[in-house]
Amino acid sequence: MNQIHPSAIIAPGARIAAGVTIGPFCTVGADVELREGVTLISHVAIEGHTILHEGVQVSPYASVGLPPQDLKYKGEPTRCEIGPRSLLREHVTVHRGSVGRGHTMVGADCMLMACSHVGHDCQVGDRVIMANNVMLGGHVQVGEQVFIGGGAAIHQMVRIGRHAMVGGMSGVTNDIPPFGNVFGVPARLVGLNVIGLRRRGFSKDNLAALRLAFRLLFRDSGIFAEKLEVARQRYVDDVLVQEVLAFIASPERKREMCRPGRMTADDDDDA
Repeated sequence: MNQIHPSAIIAPGARIAAGVTIGPFCTVGADVELREGVTLISHVAIEGHTILHEGVQVSPYASVGLPPQDLKYKGEPTRCEIGPRSLLREHVTVHRGSVGRGHTMVGADCMLMACSHVGHDCQVGDRVIMANNVMLGGHVQVGEQVFIGGGAAIHQMVRIGRHAMVGGMSGVTNDIPPFGNVFGVPARLVGLNVIGLRRRGFSKDNLAALRLAFRLLFRDSGIFAEKLEVARQRYVDDVLVQEVLAFIASPERKREMCRPGRMTADDDDDA
């Protein structure tokens, strides 16, 4: 049975599944779909062609599916989607797509902490954590299990590979390879996300190979294209290193890779 507070405003046409809770002063638009077990705590606005999948919880003063902050947008029926069991805390904003991609997506089991922002057309993978006040510009792509520290700003069109970490207060203007760790303004690649990878069960052999590949690509001297070819041949059977190389060579790439900075102590240790 649904629990809908009498002060909530549900537009005709909204699709509300079983077991949905809609608290005081929430507004739900006509093209919204709330799937089973969704909870809107209070003062939440859900608009546009937006789907909240099973078990999503949205905290007070958050808004999902409102128009993109894009001057080219003229009211086209673009979409927004939040994956199962994701948690959106207070004052989070997730804007629907623009005509460029037409779809903003936040994956499953994500946590978007207070005041974080997901801009139009972003694609956020599963189990991503965005700490307070993180800002994603339009068309940003974030791979699965990325952690973005508080106050970090990610420039439009940037790609962040899976299992990467962005340090708090960083300003990211270039792509971050999978498994990388960046920090600073502008953000610099300071090594592997060693702690995160260990916690997620990556083996010592995995870490050792990735560390050596990162040093070859991002620290050793030489022409980058030639270093890429050396890495392709040297690590031809290493799936994780090949993932990094494919990310760098992707035709979706719009920005350069993050430049290397000072190596962290963790990255300088033995795997």
